[in-house]
Amino acid sequence: MWVRRRLAGFAWVRDQGLPVQASRVCCQKEFNIANFFDRRTRNDERKHRLNREIMASEVRLTGVENEPIGIVSVQEALRMAAELDVDLVEISATAEPPVCRLMDYGKFKYQEQKKAHDAKMKQKVIEVKEVKFRPGTDEGDYQIKLRNLRRFLEEGDKGKVTLRFRGREITHQEIGMRLLERVRDDLTDCSVVENMPKLEGRQMIMVLGPKKKK
Repeated sequence: MWVRRRLAGFAWVRDQGLPVQASRVCCQKEFNIANFFDRRTRNDERKHRLNREIMASEVRLTGVENEPIGIVSVQEALRMAAELDVDLVEISATAEPPVCRLMDYGKFKYQEQKKAHDAKMKQKVIEVKEVKFRPGTDEGDYQIKLRNLRRFLEEGDKGKVTLRFRGREITHQEIGMRLLERVRDDLTDCSVVENMPKLEGRQMIMVLGPKKKK
């Protein structure tokens, strides 16, 4: 099937009068693009037409650095895309003529998704999620609680670490302090201490915030 598709692509660029070398690059690129989008799920709809999907006879073109090139035929725009080994992407289909840009569409899509993710993170309501320890918390339970704290912090929430003393345990506050310091040290790669450990009644409390990503 891909052989027929590729031969059809050569016939198309021959009819458009594109150079043979450019046509080979263009056909191979079109095959790769078609193959890529065939693997995508049906629910993932693209917002832009690419390359031969563009129906207009001429377009207002900008270059890979977003520099204006001007109004050119779609054949000329495709030839330039083939020479630069990039995609011809229709940015504004409703403009007259449509606005297109030469770009690496895969990279563009990644940047758009990253912007959307960053915007979502900024809109996120930060919650304070509590994880409770005891002076005698065993190692297995400690590791489970530590993983929960790490998950909360990586999701952008704060972690409230509380350690409750019972009976005469309150006379050994240094045990609680050592445990909270261990939690702090074990999570230093993903957290910052917002509230240092302090005693409130029979509880020792420490608040951790997520570390900002560079």
